[in-house]
Amino acid sequence: MKRLGLNIDHVATLRNARGESHPDPLYAAKFVAKCGADSVTIHLREDRRHINDTDAKQICKLDKVLVNLEISMNSEIVKKALNIMPDFICVVPEKRKEITTEGGLNLDFNKTDLKKIIKKFKKKKIRTSLFINPSIKDVKICKEINVDCIEIHTGKLSNLVKSKKNYLSEFNKIKNCSILANHLGIEVHAGHGLDYETTKILNKIDQIKEFNIGHFIIGESIFVGINQVIKNFKKILKN
Repeated sequence: MKRLGLNIDHVATLRNARGESHPDPLYAAKFVAKCGADSVTIHLREDRRHINDTDAKQICKLDKVLVNLEISMNSEIVKKALNIMPDFICVVPEKRKEITTEGGLNLDFNKTDLKKIIKKFKKKKIRTSLFINPSIKDVKICKEINVDCIEIHTGKLSNLVKSKKNYLSEFNKIKNCSILANHLGIEVHAGHGLDYETTKILNKIDQIKEFNIGHFIIGESIFVGINQVIKNFKKILKN
């Protein structure tokens, strides 16, 4: 069955709003794993707007919880990630003023540096993925620089679906990139802006093996509870 990765950054956002210790991201990581999430994603941003260094260290030390650490290409952050030793790494673009990640990495511009970063993590036997736009050219670059996985940015498709606009062209871009990546031996993940409807749509693409979802799950859990939301997504991924 396809895997569900749950991003718990916004548990930390809620905690930080009061500057106190509740809700605790460490407890959240353990709890969502018990509820059926296949892995936990945390983003150690340069400005530490939600997850902080202590969170990252403690969560990555958990037994029986697979942790996907999202990081930028910043050299200090890369060094911290190598010390923290998560199960998985996903390199993402990061702009200081952005509200959330706005698109995939610029692989043309960053190819050489990314190759060096990937080599460092692979040396430590840490599965490494790159967050990319649904671009055939970018998939080919990922193969060239020896990446393990790609996570395809699904934000544009998600926005089109939510706006009730025609999303077929964007869907086909994601599908074609997924088929090519799979053919090249690169595992395919999808993430950004996903909810029930968009996950159902993208679940039709057999080559996508993992969906990473955060904001919607944390938000929806206010109304029905996080355990139920996870169950709902796992049911979608079974079909």
